[in-house]
Amino acid sequence: MKDEKIEKIELKNDRLNFFRFKNIKDKVLMTNDFGNYSFLTKEEFRNLLEGKMGDSEPKMKELKDRGFIKTDLNVDKALTLYRKRNASIFYGPFLHIMVMTLRCNYKCVYCQASAVDMNTNKYDMTIDDAKKTVDFIFTTPSPVITIEFQGGEPLVNWPAVKFVTEYTRQKEKETGKKAFLALVSNLSLMDEEKFKFFMDNGVGLCTSLDGPEELHNMNRPYPGQNSYKETVKWIERIKDWEKEKAKEGIDIYLLSALLTVSRRSLKFYKEIIDEYLKHGFNGIHLRSLSNLGYSATAKNTIGYSTEEFLDFWKKSLDYIIDINKSGTYFMERGSQIILKKIIKAMDPGYVDLKSPCGAVIDQVLYNYDGKIFTCDEGRMCGGDTFQIGKISGENSTKKYNDLAEGDKVKTMVVASTLDNTSCDNCAYKPYCGICPIVNYMETGSMTPQIQNTSWCKRHKAMIDYLFEKLQDPEIYEIFKSWTEDARTD
Repeated sequence: MKDEKIEKIELKNDRLNFFRFKNIKDKVLMTNDFGNYSFLTKEEFRNLLEGKMGDSEPKMKELKDRGFIKTDLNVDKALTLYRKRNASIFYGPFLHIMVMTLRCNYKCVYCQASAVDMNTNKYDMTIDDAKKTVDFIFTTPSPVITIEFQGGEPLVNWPAVKFVTEYTRQKEKETGKKAFLALVSNLSLMDEEKFKFFMDNGVGLCTSLDGPEELHNMNRPYPGQNSYKETVKWIERIKDWEKEKAKEGIDIYLLSALLTVSRRSLKFYKEIIDEYLKHGFNGIHLRSLSNLGYSATAKNTIGYSTEEFLDFWKKSLDYIIDINKSGTYFMERGSQIILKKIIKAMDPGYVDLKSPCGAVIDQVLYNYDGKIFTCDEGRMCGGDTFQIGKISGENSTKKYNDLAEGDKVKTMVVASTLDNTSCDNCAYKPYCGICPIVNYMETGSMTPQIQNTSWCKRHKAMIDYLFEKLQDPEIYEIFKSWTEDARTD
């Protein structure tokens, strides 16, 4: 039965809540705004719509429990679930990105941040601006915050990183707020003194690992050095520390790693995943190239089509599933984010896949020069188009509401809300989101015909594939275990 035939079924069931549907192989997938889903045979779907499915049938109980059928008992449950899924809108930003410098000692072929040469002056955040930034962050409404150090290579500006870490711990005591700290670094400038400082202050570390040595070095050149060896040296050191803590009964996962898929990566999905397994990681995030920074200008040499990326991603996911079937836990982070929305009907807090998007609502970026941007992508696209304030000087921003109530932020919210767009009719609306800045860089508009963008095509195909796999009971249990992994929450 094709979609057009399904649409001609006469709806006679007035107990049905609003839902969306889509054919997935030989089943009909139903979804609702509460984030729940259900697979029905085509006969079950027809009987449901025509009011012929009886209350005693097993599928009817599932449909009631998941809010597809209105009852006196499930209204409060459905409202609570909907409220929980959208709760972050009311908390204020939890992620605060501080760009400590634009200087970097690497020459990554896909750099989004448009890093500058190490010898270039005036691209470091000053201690004075760093202090004002932390003070501002602690005035934002969320009781729990994360400060993430980015660059360039943030360790180039070690004095400011050290200051912010110590000052943040002081502000925690003064305000009663809980603060998490994280460093995004290539680790080449790490040493034992810095490492001990980060351990003592509970700073999480995130690095990049693009696969085996030759591939990593091609994607992430370190002039005069071997970037793979520099990275792996500290990965092994940090992983050894994690193992030492585990022997003491303390489960701490200090280090995470990120992969950026370039054209060179496409043939080596097994080798890349095996590299992550070799170094003791419990998962990998298969991130596609962005259209921001240097990455956009280099797309003719390192880029690929949406179809080429999806072929890589599907092969990788199949390989990861086989790894899990053999008894080794290993997850794909992008899939995990979507699966938490599907299986647990929850918001995992991933700011790039929300409606409205996480700009200013969940995330704010503070640039090295004191300018405040909507988000990480906002500063990466160049210029001041997405600047919304500044941390110091004349007319500096005094409070969070001054950011949130600005016209640019209101435009971002409207442009990234899926309601009243073509997305409103999509069965995947509860699990998806829009990045208006990516749309802007790709099409010249923050509100294009979304279904024609690479973002939409990529995510729709990924969710298609996940729902296909979810129909296999063994794979469902594997995916469910990914959603229950607190180490990556």
